[in-house]
Amino acid sequence: QVHLVQSGGGLVQPGGSLRLSCSASGFTFSMYWMNWVRQAPGKGLEWVSTIESAGDTTYYADSVKGRFIISRDNAKNTLYLQMNSLKPEDTAVYYCAKGVPCYNYWGQGTQVIVST
Repeated sequence: QVHLVQSGGGLVQPGGSLRLSCSASGFTFSMYWMNWVRQAPGKGLEWVSTIESAGDTTYYADSVKGRFIISRDNAKNTLYLQMNSLKPEDTAVYYCAKGVPCYNYWGQGTQVIVST
């Protein structure tokens, strides 16, 4: 079965950094584009970033461009999201998701809280 297991996240002050990880199993990770999506309290899902299968091309929402970096290690079957210069509006549950254009598998979600 496909499993996406997330780690990282937590409470950080504005301007701080966090790194999220998403460990994949049950499929050939290196063949699939991967994504990060988030959901802020009381709001809908927001696409954050996408990385193509080899890791050479990345895409970002305008809201995180220049602050977040998506990357992957295909040898370790792991997806990452490095989040820098965090803002209170980045507070959300973050999910990794497999595939494009449909996200057919999701991680369990990890909470990121940006607050003083």
